[in-house]
Amino acid sequence: MTAIDANTNKNPDQGDHHHGDHESENPFQAHHFDTPQQQYESAKLGMWLFLGTEILFFGALFALYTILRANDPEVFSYASQYLNTMLGGLNTAVLILSSLTMAAAVHFAQRSKKTMMLICLWLTLLGAIGFLVIKYFEYEHKIHVNLTWGPGFYMPVDPAEATLVGDDGTVLSVVQEDALAVSEEAGKLAAAAEESLPDVLQPQLAPAPAADASSIQLAAIGPGGLSAVDPEAKIAADKAAAAHIEHSDKPHLEDEKLPVNTHRFFAIYYAMTGLHGIHVVVGIVMIIWLIVRGMKGHFDRRHYAPVDLGGLYWHIVDLVWIFLFPLFYLIH
Repeated sequence: MTAIDANTNKNPDQGDHHHGDHESENPFQAHHFDTPQQQYESAKLGMWLFLGTEILFFGALFALYTILRANDPEVFSYASQYLNTMLGGLNTAVLILSSLTMAAAVHFAQRSKKTMMLICLWLTLLGAIGFLVIKYFEYEHKIHVNLTWGPGFYMPVDPAEATLVGDDGTVLSVVQEDALAVSEEAGKLAAAAEESLPDVLQPQLAPAPAADASSIQLAAIGPGGLSAVDPEAKIAADKAAAAHIEHSDKPHLEDEKLPVNTHRFFAIYYAMTGLHGIHVVVGIVMIIWLIVRGMKGHFDRRHYAPVDLGGLYWHIVDLVWIFLFPLFYLIH
């Protein structure tokens, strides 16, 4: 047997032996990666690319916020007073603490401390759930006092007011109810007047002479379409129509300093905080998945990439809120 044949026979044996040791050392390494380090770096690069798209996504929303605030600074200054700074600050503290426990979970996973890692993951999960619970109570109060987006911000319908149902099944508001009552009363008066008048012969009028079509003046072109409606005038009319309704639990409708387009603040507020809340829900699912795998003993010093990458995602979610909190709650 030549030296080349010997080396040829020997190298596959050594390679198979080394490959077997490699698999036994790290059973979580995928077959298409040469080393665990290569797998880890590839996964981390993929996560950073994903987080880059998240930054671009929220960056567009922050740009929209900047434009709206520049166009209506008085709206943002006025409407921010209705946000609960105490609850917003509490949520900020909860997320910061959850970010700390997530970093601790990565630390203990790298050192094969399964129990401490699971404790930190459970604390992070509780922090995420606590954030959503606090945000629920904050949303619930705002919606109750009609601090919402859209024209409904100016004309809330109280359940006691929505008692009249039209012929088509639609619920009529108090303003519509008053208009309907006036219309019915006018109809009754007209019918009574018609019955009281004696029957008289109507005179026969001679037909009008034919006119030259070219001599008839064209009708003036009036405004048409939604584009002709002044949004500020529409909002002012809606507020005036609802002025007679008592709204003791909706103080913003009684404030004479209420600027036009205040609903735009709450539109961008719910859009940005709501989308952030969806990311928190995704984070909760991710943390539960890490806890389940951690309880099965899948993470140790040889394989902790999922915990590390999950921590990166959670830190970005926390970072977005750290920007949202001062922009909405603190800057007046």
